[in-house]
Amino acid sequence: MKGLSQANRGMSLENLVNRANEQYMARGVAVIHKRPVPVKILRTQGTRITSGFLEAKSTVDYSGVYRGHALEFEAKATREKTRFPLDNIHAHQVEHLRSCMAAGAVCFVILEFTQHHEIYYVPGKMVIDAWDAGANGGRKSIPYEDVQVMCYKLQSGRGVVLDYLVTVDEVLRQREVVG
Repeated sequence: MKGLSQANRGMSLENLVNRANEQYMARGVAVIHKRPVPVKILRTQGTRITSGFLEAKSTVDYSGVYRGHALEFEAKATREKTRFPLDNIHAHQVEHLRSCMAAGAVCFVILEFTQHHEIYYVPGKMVIDAWDAGANGGRKSIPYEDVQVMCYKLQSGRGVVLDYLVTVDEVLRQREVVG
């Protein structure tokens, strides 16, 4: 499997995920959408929004269905070299991942370390456990070394700009073995 091409490295993480989702949808592989931010528009000037506010806390960036399984995930990038600060994720997002995992969804974070030009699939359980540890006085970040060892490095492959579903396949295989 190839790494991310030099051309793709310039794309923002959100653009990569959106493009991958379009590629999956075009092939009939999965239906995954970016959730819109719930904004209440107060005033516009032509097509431009001049005033508004967040109507409600959002959940996570993406949701969808793949092989009969619900997917719920967040996409985050950090410029930190040695860690992923947990203050990049909001408490309500962690609680959403926790609730969806309890209901059987595949939950994760697609995490980019921009300084390393690396993107990882971080299991929801790892994020939740780290969040809980931080809330109880532990470290408030996930070390880069832990991500390298315990998470899945994402790459382009199978004609998809960022083929994260190959990792979801592995997670689902592991569930079947354990379940």
